[in-house]
Amino acid sequence: MAAAAAARCLMLRASPPTDPGKTPSSFHASSSATRLPLRAAASPSSARRLRPMPLRCSSPPSGGSAEPGLAVLLEVEGVLADVYRFGYRQAFNVAFQNLGLDCANWTEPIYADLVRKSSGDEERMLVLFFDRIGWPTSLPTSEKGSFTKSVLREKLKALEKLSASDDLPLRPGVEKFIDDALSEGVPVAILATYGRNGEKISRSIVEKLGPERTSKLNIVGKEEVERSLYGQLVLGEGVASSLDEQLTKEVQKAASAEKQRIAEEVASLLKLSVDINTASKSSAKIIATLRAGAEYVGCDVQNCILVAGSQPSVIAAERIGMPCIVVRSSLTARAEFHSAKAVMDGFGDTDLTVSKLLSKRWS
Repeated sequence: MAAAAAARCLMLRASPPTDPGKTPSSFHASSSATRLPLRAAASPSSARRLRPMPLRCSSPPSGGSAEPGLAVLLEVEGVLADVYRFGYRQAFNVAFQNLGLDCANWTEPIYADLVRKSSGDEERMLVLFFDRIGWPTSLPTSEKGSFTKSVLREKLKALEKLSASDDLPLRPGVEKFIDDALSEGVPVAILATYGRNGEKISRSIVEKLGPERTSKLNIVGKEEVERSLYGQLVLGEGVASSLDEQLTKEVQKAASAEKQRIAEEVASLLKLSVDINTASKSSAKIIATLRAGAEYVGCDVQNCILVAGSQPSVIAAERIGMPCIVVRSSLTARAEFHSAKAVMDGFGDTDLTVSKLLSKRWS
């Protein structure tokens, strides 16, 4: 029986903390996930131990009707909340007021024009704007760079306050979408790591879902990424020397029918650093989060569906073979996403629903 169980399982998801009595508040395992312990993959001689890797069985979760292995990964900025419409512009205006720049006030048309002309580069947006209306008279030309950075710092402070207030709402229908997914037995992960303005703002938005709902979700932040198997393989130190030997031993424990498939997974794990080395810093961070998210929900990346709100995320998902659906925001209303499975305007009704996701009807 033990050999048969091992034959059906795959080394994927990172383990819980080494102290079984404590679980970080930022990580909530799906109640439908099945966990089996596994000894550490790094030998005692390693400079740093790799945490034990739990196993994922291929059977579907109990109590749900979802197909085996299906999971949903949701971004925060642009997906859970349209931060671009209800956050960025308002935060800039607060920053201008705090700095005594009475002549600066961005209306929606002005903001949209600046975003389009700068491709979303906020420092470039400020340069374009003040080149247009005139820079503060007391500001030396040599200090324009430091001035724009001071505006961006004030903007971030304002956005942190705004993200925790009711002035930045969740997108209509997203709560029902999450509830429907959970009721169908589909694990859901919220990717809070790589938001443009930092994890603190992303988590403030996630908290708007309410404690009862978030307790059923996997919230993937920086700590969770570092604790994941992928994060430890790529970011860890002192594990490479013994990793090959230990993973080979785990392969040998599998039944012969599964040996080749698991061997391919091991080979993929051993080559994960290639993704990081050939990707940009931003892309590498997104890839690490996507792979960690897949581990925490207990699915292969091919069986996770990313609901994205930005082009970099779509590109990163394509790089690792993760299906992606785009939910447009005010920032991406006219953008094209050629590699996405579908592009929708929101959640519910004619847009993205769990029933469409389960039946793979993307339009």
